[in-house]
Amino acid sequence: MFEFIRTHSRLTLGFLLLLIIPSFVVFGIEGYSRFNDAGNEAVARVAGQNVTRGEWEQAHDRLIDRARRQGAEAAEPLKTEQARMDTLESLLRERVLMAAATDQHLFPPVPRLARLFDADPQYAGLRGPDGKLSRELLAQLGMTPEMFDQRIRQDYGMRQVLAGVAGSGFAPASTAGQSLDALLQRREIQVQRFDPVAYRSKVNPTEAELEAFYKANEALFRTPEQAQIEYVVLDAEVLSRGLSLGDDELRKFYADNVARFTEPEERRASHILIQAEASASAEQKAAAKAKATALFEQAKAKPSSFAELAKKNSQDTVSAPLGGDLEFSRRGSMASKALDDAVFSLEPGQVGGPVESEFGYHVIVVTAVRGGKARPFDDAKAEIQAELRKSRVAKEWPAAAEQFTNMAYEQPDSLKPLVDKFKLDKKTATVARAPAPGASGALASAKLLTSVFSNDAVRDKRNTDAVEIGPNQLAAARVVQHQPARVLPLAEVRDAVRERVIADQSAALARKEGEAQLAAVRAAPTEPLGETLTVSRMQARVVPPALLEAAMRADSTQLPQVRGVDLGSAGYAVMRVSKVLPRELPPGVTPGGPDPLRDQYAQAFAMAETDAYLGSLKKRYKAEVKPAAKAAAAATAASSAGF
Repeated sequence: MFEFIRTHSRLTLGFLLLLIIPSFVVFGIEGYSRFNDAGNEAVARVAGQNVTRGEWEQAHDRLIDRARRQGAEAAEPLKTEQARMDTLESLLRERVLMAAATDQHLFPPVPRLARLFDADPQYAGLRGPDGKLSRELLAQLGMTPEMFDQRIRQDYGMRQVLAGVAGSGFAPASTAGQSLDALLQRREIQVQRFDPVAYRSKVNPTEAELEAFYKANEALFRTPEQAQIEYVVLDAEVLSRGLSLGDDELRKFYADNVARFTEPEERRASHILIQAEASASAEQKAAAKAKATALFEQAKAKPSSFAELAKKNSQDTVSAPLGGDLEFSRRGSMASKALDDAVFSLEPGQVGGPVESEFGYHVIVVTAVRGGKARPFDDAKAEIQAELRKSRVAKEWPAAAEQFTNMAYEQPDSLKPLVDKFKLDKKTATVARAPAPGASGALASAKLLTSVFSNDAVRDKRNTDAVEIGPNQLAAARVVQHQPARVLPLAEVRDAVRERVIADQSAALARKEGEAQLAAVRAAPTEPLGETLTVSRMQARVVPPALLEAAMRADSTQLPQVRGVDLGSAGYAVMRVSKVLPRELPPGVTPGGPDPLRDQYAQAFAMAETDAYLGSLKKRYKAEVKPAAKAAAAATAASSAGF
């Protein structure tokens, strides 16, 4: 019953809620904050309703906050572009399931919801001593019972959308056996390879052959349109460089906010409980209080005997074996307010009581106190500086952004005025119309690159307009040199052309000799052929994919079978498929016994059916990700990495 007294950490309670309602990790139902223009940008759409950039970022921030509770390093993988796109996909999935659950009337009615809550063991941690939902625990989580009911109701409804498909998946033994054989069956083969490298010395392409290849494959030697640019970026980091914070200002902030730098006081207490339920009679309560009073007098007379008294007399089955110990608690974290007030009113070593609560009567002793002291100013100085800089930058950003935008437009012949005014670092790069793979920062902004290749920028060499490349990030660029798309002349790519022609001719020689060997082996079927290998699709790296596919597709009823396999630029192979070997059993599995792989296949089959059904729901509710989402994910990820 008193596990609630011992469970006092908000962090633990928050983590408990995340475990209880996993589907709401990235999707809230209590409303959304106000967003600015960028936040209201539609990044996806489901059932005629937009998913805004603000909602997306809010959902991803919740994931990052949860990861940070496990350690700062745990949040790093969530700062990538792909992680953000995964969050958006999760949002789409939640919206689709919500729409389907609404249309199919799958949300449980209130009476059934109550029965589900009472019967489900995963909610035990949120029930009070009376078995009902604990309002105090919900309050610590920032929720009302109504909000919690709505979450649980929607969670059950969304689960029901897929439950029928997931629970009805069935894979017959014959189907499972064929599928597992396709993946795990082994075949013994003999292979002779003809590698083009062995034939390179035999080829010497002529000038005419080089020119013919070049003309037939000009697309291979075409360079895309490119521009050499110089660019500058204004962001929060740049603005913060010019801020100077005096020691007096830092000390004033420290004095005004000293509570923020004070570690909360925690107290460790022990108690003896004499139970008296709320429904107990007046006589029963009086008897319980009298017993508690007697124990209080004994403990007060001899405080060193408190632990022994608790072990013998306390009716709290959790703490009694521990001498009544309740561990360290912060103010307001105990299940009973009366008990909490009493613990924080006593001096260390002082015995108090009897204290009446909804559980009965308590005799209490405070055994230790820690915290309650402010960190020294010098320890908090760096943290204060960072916060004041961030606050100052937030105030100055609108004016600085407007000035940056105006200067880029009004002084279009150079970036130097921007560099001088804001003390910016001018950078250079060679760019194409689309962001290069792995590009970050300004170079990952499709909007900026579009501006770079505009007529004003290319033809007139004017500055681009200031472009927002991320939250509180503006960039402007200038074209230094423009190079249209063109085919490189043969003289510039002669070495590359020659290398390609040699590779093609070497592969052709390898293929010719391999085909001759194939004919010879078919004429003499018992002739030895290269090395012997055992292959399966689980060992795809052992041989080239084309060779493996040919080996596994050979008709097992007509072995041995000789085949020639064209490996393209990797040459040619002559292969004899000799025999089929049974698939290997997992460790601990005996022939003829239960096969865990078959069970796993059935589970995978059910998951595939569930995924296919979810895909059909996405089509029905017209779920789509907008093109702007990927650019936004790239820009935000770049911003997170840079500042």
